[in-house]
Amino acid sequence: MSRKNKWSRRNSRKPWRKLGLAVVFLLSAYIVYRIFVPSHTHIDPEWKGMDKPIFFADEVERYSAAGTGASLSLPLPVIQAKIDDGVRYEKTTGSVILATADKLVRVQIGKRQGSLNNAAFNLNSAPSEQDGVVYVPADLLEQVYGVEVEEDKPSGAVRVFMPGESIQHAEVKPDKAGRTSPLRLGASIHSPILTDVPPEAHVRILNREGDWYYAQTDSGYTGFIRTKLVKPGEKDEVPKQEPKVLPAVQTWQSKRINMTWEAVYQVPANPKNIGSLPGINVVSPTWFELADAKGNVNSKGDAKYVKWAHSQGMQVWGLYSNSFSPELTTAAFATFETRTQAIKQLVGYAKQLDLDGINLDFENVKTTDGDNITQFVRELRPLARAQGLIVSMDVTPKSDSELWSKFLDRRALSGLIDYMALMAYDEHWAASPVAGSVASLPWTEAALNKILTEDAVPPSKLILGVPLYTRVWTETTKDGKTKVSSKAIGMSKAQSIIQQYGLKPKMAADTGQNFVQYNEDGAVKKIWLEDEDSLSQRVALVKSLSLAGIASWTRSFGSADAWKVLGQVNAY
Repeated sequence: MSRKNKWSRRNSRKPWRKLGLAVVFLLSAYIVYRIFVPSHTHIDPEWKGMDKPIFFADEVERYSAAGTGASLSLPLPVIQAKIDDGVRYEKTTGSVILATADKLVRVQIGKRQGSLNNAAFNLNSAPSEQDGVVYVPADLLEQVYGVEVEEDKPSGAVRVFMPGESIQHAEVKPDKAGRTSPLRLGASIHSPILTDVPPEAHVRILNREGDWYYAQTDSGYTGFIRTKLVKPGEKDEVPKQEPKVLPAVQTWQSKRINMTWEAVYQVPANPKNIGSLPGINVVSPTWFELADAKGNVNSKGDAKYVKWAHSQGMQVWGLYSNSFSPELTTAAFATFETRTQAIKQLVGYAKQLDLDGINLDFENVKTTDGDNITQFVRELRPLARAQGLIVSMDVTPKSDSELWSKFLDRRALSGLIDYMALMAYDEHWAASPVAGSVASLPWTEAALNKILTEDAVPPSKLILGVPLYTRVWTETTKDGKTKVSSKAIGMSKAQSIIQQYGLKPKMAADTGQNFVQYNEDGAVKKIWLEDEDSLSQRVALVKSLSLAGIASWTRSFGSADAWKVLGQVNAY
């Protein structure tokens, strides 16, 4: 090959070499840029431009706050979503009702006087309504719920801290040249800048990610800042508000409740005729009932009965019912005024009679009134607690019944009461079209498990209500059709029938109960018995599910054998 050709080939490679060097240089420059050169791009957060944005940690709410300083107020939708979903607004009277375990507060739009546990108090500023949104003073929320609300007046940002929330204070380190520190969208110097934080500015550290703090400025900007630029300070915690355990409730922390209801109709129960109730530690006489649409309460209370029960070591939980009237319930539970009327009278009777608790039994209620029932319990709780009263409530098993089951928000109610008693009976009711058990064991267990699982009612709050009665079913056949009727009887009566007819009870595998059948006057009689065997199985169920206790309906139907077996609920 000639020297000329060799020279030509060498020269032909030079452009490619130059191009390769240029690519390597550009790639190196890009890598250096990516590693060492920060982004100076600024972006605004989505909430930028909002008037008085509200922050819970790093989340900004859709609604803005109103007012400033002593008149700073938060919108009701935010309060309900973030602080207490039980806050209620009654538009007809412009009333906002706040209720905790110990406080019942009612304030009204445009008024600077409200009520706290039915006593008048003054507000620094009145609740207001703007563009259809209700606003509640922030300082009232601090008093009622123990939240802390901070307003950054220069920016208008409002930050809300919940009880138990940790606050890690910090400040941006000083810079001799007065340079700011970038707060970025992501944990990278190449991430865009949300805001430039001045030296010595206060920030709150929310988290840490490697060499970056996830922090928030007083004006609400939340993003990432290099740890080397920040000096952590003190750490605070918003105090929690833990309601005290009532002395009457403390009694049941070491043993189970063994309650029996005392059905009182026209004549008060005479303790002299009751006899001994071994093992029973709570009695609940049916003394109080809704009287009218204004919320007034009728009372059959008997101080002598309470004195007798206390002398026997039993607590007394007076039962209050809605008279099982849907119409009265609709009217009497619709407003704060009518609910308060009932509550005042109830706690008044409880004080007068020296009761230990109130047992609520609301049945035959329209589904549309369910929220009002829950609200009544929410408003009763703090006033009952102020008097040291246990609040318990009776509920039916879950079903599709509009008047007997669907109105009950068992999940919400369990958070408002001390105990919930499941009335696990009337599987087959008085007018049932077919004969059957009042409360078969499989049905009872299924009813319990539904409430424990579907409604998350804690076992420590749930009491199993059991029947001390059964039904004598009568089946008559005419023209090929069977007619069914029933009559409720107590345990002693059932045993006398067995003896009278010389019957031999047999265990029915499908119900877990003893069963007898006989003929009388051309009709077939059937009885699914409540006896020692059935009650023993119910007691075992209470123990296996770690329930709060057992309750029996009703005392007058019970027998000596019943009290003996039920007493085993506290045998360990």
